[in-house]
Amino acid sequence: MTWNIRTGGRDGDGTDRRDRIVSVVTAQRPDVLALQELRGMDATLGGLAGRLGMTAHLARSCFGQPVAVLVRPPLRALRAGPVRRPFHHAAARVQVATGAGPLTVFSAHLSPYSGGRRRMEADWLAAALGRTGGELALLAGDLNTLEPTVDHTARLAGLATAYRRRHLRRDGRTVDTRAVARLLDAGLADLWPRSGGDEPGGLTVPTRHGGAEFAGMRLDYLLATPALADRVRVVRVVRDGDAETASDHYPVLAEVDLAAG
Repeated sequence: MTWNIRTGGRDGDGTDRRDRIVSVVTAQRPDVLALQELRGMDATLGGLAGRLGMTAHLARSCFGQPVAVLVRPPLRALRAGPVRRPFHHAAARVQVATGAGPLTVFSAHLSPYSGGRRRMEADWLAAALGRTGGELALLAGDLNTLEPTVDHTARLAGLATAYRRRHLRRDGRTVDTRAVARLLDAGLADLWPRSGGDEPGGLTVPTRHGGAEFAGMRLDYLLATPALADRVRVVRVVRDGDAETASDHYPVLAEVDLAAG
């Protein structure tokens, strides 16, 4: 499961959403959880992970917010660490043992402001994925990029100019989908089309919590190597209940046919 939990589960007005976050994750009980936007959680993520019965592997950020990969026993991490590039936010990499061989999971959060920067960060991730040396790998996270195969004209027209510019190239007209396109060109499979259809179409923002910068978008992705994609049974966006107010993003969950190794 991947989830941007928005500013570490706390709002600027003091609202604490962490109990709702725990409620959502506990209900879904993912074996591997990629989290983004962990502001202020460098020292406290372990406590949240403990409430979830998971072990956390954090990647700190120089410019933005940390990200993490959490792993639930009996899965065990073989190795873990950050992707050492100057991401706007960060990228974490954890390899876990499975019965089908090592599975490498990346949690990433690409730049929200610049399409060119996102494309560069996607290049770094594609290179890191290429160095895993195994067939089973998953890139999970908030890629802040619209999907390449959809017409986004009407969707972007409803955004304020400052937010619309985040998704356009320098000509001010062309929708910038290069980051996701780059990762697909690197051989990753977008898992959402394997959902079998979902209403309203896999959109991950905004929730009822809000988000003026969003206009019914899919910004959160699960991208897998072909060998892992062939093992996927179900993909869905987690909506309703506490998921409506725990963050401004909905979680995305995939069920995969893999046993602990």
